[in-house]
Amino acid sequence: MGSSTRQLVLLFPGQGAQHVRMAAGLYAHDPVFTDTVDEVLEHFGDAGRMRADWLSERPSVPVDDVRLAQPLLFTVGYALGRMLLSRGARPAALLGHSVGELVAATLAGVFDLNDAVTLMRDRVARLAATPPGGMLTVAAAEHDVAPVLARHPDVAVGAVNAPRQIALAALDGPLLAVEEDLRAAGFTVRRVAATTAFHSPVLAPLFTGPRPLSEFRLSSPRLPLWSAFTAGPVGSPDPGMWAAQPAAPVLFWPALDKLLGTGAYLLADVGPGQGLATLARRHPEVRAGRSAVTALLPARPGTPQAERAAVERCLGVLRDEGLSGASPLSEAASSTRGVL
Repeated sequence: MGSSTRQLVLLFPGQGAQHVRMAAGLYAHDPVFTDTVDEVLEHFGDAGRMRADWLSERPSVPVDDVRLAQPLLFTVGYALGRMLLSRGARPAALLGHSVGELVAATLAGVFDLNDAVTLMRDRVARLAATPPGGMLTVAAAEHDVAPVLARHPDVAVGAVNAPRQIALAALDGPLLAVEEDLRAAGFTVRRVAATTAFHSPVLAPLFTGPRPLSEFRLSSPRLPLWSAFTAGPVGSPDPGMWAAQPAAPVLFWPALDKLLGTGAYLLADVGPGQGLATLARRHPEVRAGRSAVTALLPARPGTPQAERAAVERCLGVLRDEGLSGASPLSEAASSTRGVL
């Protein structure tokens, strides 16, 4: 096993990272991942249908729909995190983006799994009832687009992902209007794979009270947890934070920047798409080589073999850095139920 002065940080992505059959190549191949997926889906209910949609090339609900994307992002992220922890990974910090923040909090022990899934189901039911909306990434800082946003009061900054990458959120009409204005002004914009105006004030009336959080017993994190809601570490449990989180902006870059200011880290993107890894590679601490970035899954959808190969590579990086004693995925597979 190698040794390293770096410590491990696990990053968990949110809406926009999802794709058809994400991480399905690990199902029935890695025992911890498989059993955890089955456990989480049983908590959600209608596990057979949700599993079938996840494993299908043509799910009955579009994969970007909040009713499928949110539960599956939680399920896959939590299962991937459990898989890494079972292989000896001991993170110095967990940091999630949007629904990934709930994944991180559950792995850290703030929520038990049943309460986390209950909260997810409640959120999805509320979000699914909102008018159609979405998010738009803009290659700019907030102050760059302020003159355009001043003409669009129904559009909000939903995420600060990097120094020159923000995400705007709104219902469909205002979002289309601001997109046209931004393109006309010369900004590079791209639609996020989302059908809901996540992290915008339009959602605030849906999350005005702590319910169902008042019914849960939240705990202090057992693993170090950082928040993209506060852009800092999480200490004592705060139900108000979790009640407000779906409508509040995601401060991913400010949180990452503060975290990387505390030491040298290996940042592992634990989810589909490598979106957070791409953002993290822009950070000066990474560009200077003091911290580094890896990813558990491929950057683009591919075959089950490609997903397993990506996991093997990531596990190898963790072993080389002395951050995990994990055996290769192929060795763990010998006790599973077959390969998809």
